Amino acid sequence: MRGLFIVFTLAPMALPADRWFAADKVKHFLSSAFVQSMSYGVLRTTGLEHGAALAGASTAAAVAGVSKEVLDQRTRGEFSYRDLAWDAAGAGAATVLLVRTQR
Repeated sequence: MRGLFIVFTLAPMALPADRWFAADKVKHFLSSAFVQSMSYGVLRTTGLEHGAALAGASTAAAVAGVSKEVLDQRTRGEFSYRDLAWDAAGAGAATVLLVRTQR
């Protein structure tokens, strides 16, 4: 009995499954949409044309998402391509809105 106790207490805990649908994924989606739209607004305010501002905002959202995953890899040993997919979906959704509301 002691042997099982020692095995279960000293064994590394399994990482939680990286599911496609979880609260974490909603946070990735919304955070990327926020970075995309705020970056676009800032770049347009500085005088950039729509296309250039959209490209810059997309770059900012991508850099933020990849940076977060690199940080997760270094600190927790977890790099999630699913998180990156949700980041891209959030940035893409914001792009659709920005293109539709262009003035």
